[in-house]
Amino acid sequence: STLLKIISQIYYPNTGSVKVKGKLVPFIELGVGFNPELTGRENVYLNGAILGMTKNEITKKFDEIVAFAGVEKFIDTPVKRYSSGMYVRLAFAVGAHLDSEILIVDEVLAVGDIQFQKKCMKKMQEIQSTGRTILFVSHGPDMVKKLCNRCLWLEQGSLKACGASDLVVGEYLGMTLTTTDELSQEEQGAQSPLIDLRKYKSKFGNNE
Repeated sequence: STLLKIISQIYYPNTGSVKVKGKLVPFIELGVGFNPELTGRENVYLNGAILGMTKNEITKKFDEIVAFAGVEKFIDTPVKRYSSGMYVRLAFAVGAHLDSEILIVDEVLAVGDIQFQKKCMKKMQEIQSTGRTILFVSHGPDMVKKLCNRCLWLEQGSLKACGASDLVVGEYLGMTLTTTDELSQEEQGAQSPLIDLRKYKSKFGNNE
């Protein structure tokens, strides 16, 4: 998340530099910039303006944004009365309909119910099909394979692997499963009462 915020120019690095070519929209902390006292309608215009949309652009896409978020009945209600799901759905919908060249997505496809998650994935695939760039970060291997054609595996700030998503995810899962099996065997050995008893069998004899 820190690296994504540096790329998004929310944070600035102490050393090194990041070069971004194109208009970028970060989906890192949804709803940042929303005013809880304002209605959903007012926040669509406010958040759209913060993200670089003109009033005419927002008006043109307004109905589509609201329908995508599924908050038509509550669009003129202050967002402080929204559920957390409604809040983030509306925030996602605003950013998803922005004509950006680069989208940075940090696990936000997990918001909402299953139907909304499917809607988010479909929208991301539509954006991808237009040739725009999506930088997607997730701990879900299936999501990475479904959305990305190339993948970076980062571990503690170091690059472990880079290449086609199927290959990198396969390598990641293979390493993870191997480590998990090793830990499981160690835990089973450490927790086995037979091992502890055998250590002291000669001392205590055959009595309990």
